[in-house]
Amino acid sequence: MGRSRRTLPEELLLLALDPATGTTAQPQSLDLGLAGAQLVELALAGRIAPDGDRIAVVQPRPTGDPTLDCALELLRRRGAPVRAVHWIGGPRLGLRQVYLSHLERCGMVAAVAGQMCGVLPTTRYQATDNAVTREIRGRLDSAIRTGVPPDPRTAALAALAHAVGLGKHLYPGNEGRSSRSRLRDLIRHDPMGGLVAHAVMDVQNGAGAQPRRNPAPAPAGPGARPGAPEPARGVPMQPRRGAMARAVVH
Repeated sequence: MGRSRRTLPEELLLLALDPATGTTAQPQSLDLGLAGAQLVELALAGRIAPDGDRIAVVQPRPTGDPTLDCALELLRRRGAPVRAVHWIGGPRLGLRQVYLSHLERCGMVAAVAGQMCGVLPTTRYQATDNAVTREIRGRLDSAIRTGVPPDPRTAALAALAHAVGLGKHLYPGNEGRSSRSRLRDLIRHDPMGGLVAHAVMDVQNGAGAQPRRNPAPAPAGPGARPGAPEPARGVPMQPRRGAMARAVVH
């Protein structure tokens, strides 16, 4: 995959950036949307395909995009097709920051250092080329205004924008109500985008939660207290964060 075209995760993140504050709209759901956007981008590249409500790898050849190829490799290792809702609902720690850092390296956003409450260092991000964001936004506006079926990439972007709740950010207030409704309707123009967008919304509604497996109790050793919980296995200890850790404001 050449780097002349921006990927859907990059476009979704640029849409979510607030130019006034340097933060991202809908930060909680945006990570889910970025994971879903990776799936759509891999499908557009011919690497994966929908299999009912599941995602199957059809061509494991790398795309040339390191972040997408990491997702593709994880899907390949699953062996069998995975439900889109379970993939999107899985751990995606730091995905937003990965893409923000990538956009910064590409010169599309600039990191702006600041402080929270005058003490805690923070980082905000500002788009360096507003023409890029206007071009992305213009594609959505055109699809909404004209009613002409958009290309699959724009349809998927619209579906993801709706799924993560960017409608009120892009088309605020009562005057934006009809545009938000048409944005939602664009979800039907791309099957893969629709599948992923519905999976994102299902995860937000709790449908993506997988039942926990309770391990069998370990035999009590000498001196063990009855009913004492066994330490979790295979779960790494979480590092403690210092009070002066840098905060990234999304």
